[in-house]
Amino acid sequence: MANIDPQESIQLAIQKVATGPEYSKNLNYEETYQAMQYILSDGADPVQAGIFLIALRMKRETLDEYKGVLQAIVDTANTATVDVDELVDIADPYDGHSRGLPVVAFVAPVLAACGLPAVTHGLEYIGPKYGITQRKVLRAAGVNVDLSSAEAAKALENDSIGWAYVDQRACASRLYHLLDLRRRMIKRSVLTTVETLIKPLQARGKTYTMTGYVHKAYPPIYAELARFRGFDSAMIVRGVEGGVIPSLQQEAKLFFFEKGGQETEHTLNPTDMSITQTSRAVPLPKDLPAAAAGSKTEFDIDAGAKAAAEAGMEALQGKAGSAYDCLVYSASICLHSLGRSETLAKAAETVRKILDSGAALTRLEAARN
Repeated sequence: MANIDPQESIQLAIQKVATGPEYSKNLNYEETYQAMQYILSDGADPVQAGIFLIALRMKRETLDEYKGVLQAIVDTANTATVDVDELVDIADPYDGHSRGLPVVAFVAPVLAACGLPAVTHGLEYIGPKYGITQRKVLRAAGVNVDLSSAEAAKALENDSIGWAYVDQRACASRLYHLLDLRRRMIKRSVLTTVETLIKPLQARGKTYTMTGYVHKAYPPIYAELARFRGFDSAMIVRGVEGGVIPSLQQEAKLFFFEKGGQETEHTLNPTDMSITQTSRAVPLPKDLPAAAAGSKTEFDIDAGAKAAAEAGMEALQGKAGSAYDCLVYSASICLHSLGRSETLAKAAETVRKILDSGAALTRLEAARN
């Protein structure tokens, strides 16, 4: 890339993307990369950073712009290679869940017990949803949520554990330092889309990503960014609240690619895994305490995280219910898509045996020690 003064790069980028609906222009990959490098640097002007990110959003980002932002973040990230043949990267939205209790944090130990090392990652608290996050849930379950990327890699290499959580603060500290700016911007930006694709851990062999979406425009974007980031396969699920677990009540879509190829669309039906529920996800308990005045949600998020941890732990102990079925559904998608089971029904049988045996619970308890 051509050398250019960092201050000049952000000024030139803003001049192109922030000139109104008729005259704004797209940036190429290099221009976006250089502008994002500046934003991540020490002493970057937060006003210029905010203008740039908001203008990109209003203009609507191109794939080159997504890639430039992502690569700039990756080049400042602290990632690690894991000495395993395969690894599943679980990329649930970092802003969490607010309409139900998320148990996605427990998918990783389930996959590990099925023989697929897994890493999940996230943040403590971020908008636009400011919901229950994986970090909060795992901490409530007694799991160390402050591992470095290197420590997480060791956990995945440990035959007794095989999974880990990596926080953005540990693997992408420069991006993490933009949290205050992002909160003041209020609306989501390109960072919300790309931060789940940093890939904090990479297998010595193949690394797969599993992520979710809501809006129809995003599967091809996520697929192209996953290929760009070097994932061998991607599972892009139309999940509840944009997460990786589909509705337990109705059909959902899955977009999948392998070996870096073109993604294909598939239909998922929970009844194919003998899942029948009266709610689409784990319902919020009616007795959750109300949130403090000025909070972003109606209920206390930490209380919600504790309830989600309790629901997830009960599922790992083999207790039937919506949390149990959420883990069966998500893990079955992985096992079937990655060739570990011929059908979703057989994958579900495998996952149920793992849950009922307590093998996944043992993996979680090992991560506590």
